Order: sequence, then structure tokens, then C-alpha cells
Amino acid sequence: MGKIFGILVLIGVPLSVAGSLMHWPTLMMFGIYCLTIIALSSFMGRATESLAIVAGPRIGGLLNATFGNAVELIISIFALKAGLIEVVLASLTGSVLGNLLLVAGLSFFLGGIKFKRQTFNVHDARHNSGLLMFAVIVAFVVPEIFSMGMNESKTLSLSIGISIIMIALYLAALFFKLVTHRGVYAAQNENEETEHHEEPEWSKGKAIGVLLLATLAVAYVSESLVHTFEAVGESFGWTDLFIGVIIVAIVGNAAEHASAILMAMKNKMDVAVEIAVGSTLQIAMFVAPVLVLLSLTFAEPMPLVFTIPELVSMVTAVFLAVIISNDGETNWFEGLTLLAAYVIMGIGFYLL
Repeated sequence: MGKIFGILVLIGVPLSVAGSLMHWPTLMMFGIYCLTIIALSSFMGRATESLAIVAGPRIGGLLNATFGNAVELIISIFALKAGLIEVVLASLTGSVLGNLLLVAGLSFFLGGIKFKRQTFNVHDARHNSGLLMFAVIVAFVVPEIFSMGMNESKTLSLSIGISIIMIALYLAALFFKLVTHRGVYAAQNENEETEHHEEPEWSKGKAIGVLLLATLAVAYVSESLVHTFEAVGESFGWTDLFIGVIIVAIVGNAAEHASAILMAMKNKMDVAVEIAVGSTLQIAMFVAPVLVLLSLTFAEPMPLVFTIPELVSMVTAVFLAVIISNDGETNWFEGLTLLAAYVIMGIGFYLL
């Protein structure tokens, strides 16, 4: 699989550059851009996996989520610049649904087929559950409710205030998990894993170099991808909502998808769960607020106000993920349940 993605990168990046300069057909370029970003994301995933072996499951999962979300952030910034606010909000919704239902679902399902019962750190799961409830239910639902009695200016002010608080709390959560309480709630299987030495695929220097180069390439291709959304939507009859929730979210989070599933297949559930849930928290508590603040520099600022279908689907996904993960163990049927929920919501957004 690594060789296939390597070939896709070698072919895809030059084709992306040539196609954008020579104005090749939009639908063809949309496919090339998506495949190139997914291939580049696989390299980002392999690089962060190598760093995870050196740094441990918590930091490794955080690194994977961060660089995976870097793709989403880059795409969203260019979409904001183009005035596609609905696509950006929909892509944030898609990231939450994709990570909690698709990524976690595939990880639990495929890992559960290979290993009948898989466990992970229950303390981390419960800590993350509280943050998920806060991030989606408090920080996303509250602006929607309060904005009903506000004008656009006050709604934007509310969004800015919430965004600043969210970023501060997210940084505090990282400080809690990685500094003040690092190792306090370590699971037994996490301690056992450290005894088995595993060699990283790439050295630390090479992994960091690959991450930086892949991120730069993704930034270039993402800017071109954004300009194809309108034409692609008209060709297939897709709404901005569907493009954001499904297409942009899957392409933007390809690195996490591949890495979390790979970790689950190796029975490294602490890393797999940290990638899926940690990425969701980072999207909700850091990426979304940063995009709100960055949008102030563009012609059309973005308030943190989602549509009712987006809010209902995110709240439902959070409740389902919390109930399934709070016991610190999982199996293939729980994974299938999450996947079923994702497909149902995908059909709904397609038909909406």
C-alpha cells in the first residue's frame, strides 16, 4: 500500500500543478486533487506513526490528529477566503461525524474482527467524554440558541468570545493530560506496551521532514481543490452541505482514517482511540475557533452557528460515541453500530 501511495504522490503532484496551470477539465482535476491529498495524507500518517513509537500513544495520537487536521484547516482557510462559509461549517460537522462514527467505527469493526475484545484506557475515555459533551453540546448548541434573539453583529461577538474560551480550555486540557497528570491514569496495557520495543519506520528527522514537505504540498493542492467545489456540485447535484460534510471531511481527514485503522489492526487501541476522539476534540475546540478568528481578516466573517441538521447529527454522534467508549473496551459489533449511524446520516445529508 505504501508503494501505491508513493506512486500516486509522484504522479499526482506534477499533474495537479500542470492541470491547474493548463486549466484541464474541472471534474478530472477534482479527482486528481482528491487522490493526491489522500496519498500525501498517507505519508503524513506514516511519519506521525514513526514519531508515535518514539513519543508514546498520547503524544503520538495527538501528533497524528494535529497533522491530519492540518489538511482540514488548510482546505477550510482557502474555502473561507473564497467565501464558502457553508462548506467550511459543513466540513467541520463532517470531521466530527467522520472521526466519531467512520474512523472509530472502522477501527472498532476491523480491529474487533481480528481481536474479539479490545481494551483501551478507560480514564482517558471518560476524560475525553466530558470534553466532547462540552465542545459539541455547550460550545456549538449555545451559539445557535442564543443567536435566535441576536443580530449578526452580536452573534459574531458571541462566536468570538466562545472561540477564545474554547482555545484556552483546549490548551488547558493538553497541559492537564501531557504535563500535570501525565502517567497518573496510565492503563496497565499501556505500561505493558512500553516493554515491547518497536522500531519506527523512519528516523525522527526523516519523519519530521516528510511531515513538513507533505503539509506544504497539501496546502498547494488544497487551494486548487477549493476552486472546483462549485462546478462539481453543479455537475453531480451535490449541495454545499453534502460536499462539506462528506467529501471535504473524508479527503481532509484521510491521514487519521488510515492511521487509526492501522493502529486498531495492531491492537494498539489507546493510539487508535486517541486519534479518533482526540482529532474530534481538536476540530471542535481548536480548529473551529481558530477559523472563526481567522475569518475576521476576510471579507465575510464566519459565526460559529451551524444548521439544525448539523447540530442534531453532531450531538447524536457524541452521545453514541460516549456510550460505546465509556467502558474502556470494544468489539466489532460496536464498530458496526457506529458505521451504521454514519451511513444513515450520510444518506440524510445527501437527500437534504
